[in-house]
Amino acid sequence: MDQPGIFEGPAESSGVPPVQIIAATRFLDRIMGSRRMAKSMTTTLRSVKERLTIRRARSTDTPHVIALDARITGLAKPDYWQHEFASYSEQPPQECFFLVATPADQPEDSRILGYIIGEIRAWEFGSEPCGWVFALSVEPDARLHGIGQALFAAISAKFKEAGVTKMRTMVARDNRLHLLFFRGEGMMAGPYIQLEKELN
Repeated sequence: MDQPGIFEGPAESSGVPPVQIIAATRFLDRIMGSRRMAKSMTTTLRSVKERLTIRRARSTDTPHVIALDARITGLAKPDYWQHEFASYSEQPPQECFFLVATPADQPEDSRILGYIIGEIRAWEFGSEPCGWVFALSVEPDARLHGIGQALFAAISAKFKEAGVTKMRTMVARDNRLHLLFFRGEGMMAGPYIQLEKELN
């Protein structure tokens, strides 16, 4: 049984069992496929960044964020978002990040396409300083165009510039969309377990 691309000639002459050759072929195919995908994703992300402006949120973005959150969650929370804007504007800019994405070819006060919020926190439950992502959302009609990926890359760069080497987030078990996204960005289960209790 020949396996072109791995060995020249029949499998028997290579001294490697055919099953191992097949496994090796599939393994190499996965590696090459992953490399091609990574290269394609890098090119796509670069293209997306050229079409986006990612900047810190301003008070004028509040109505857009409130409206986007309401469309996604089905629940308007104006008081919560007003508090978040006020809170982040008072925090050190090198530790707290509220970033929004807008079309690069439109005025910066145009509607936002997505946002991401995070901050650097330290020593909670013994955790060394790390970046935490608390919220991420993208307009439904603008998804699958790399906007969430660009926002994630932007806040990752902010965390790295601030000197931390790890970032964390929390995802609801039934939120498959967020779980798939963060796993796709290289995040995985960490060393901590969430515990909770109903207070009756």
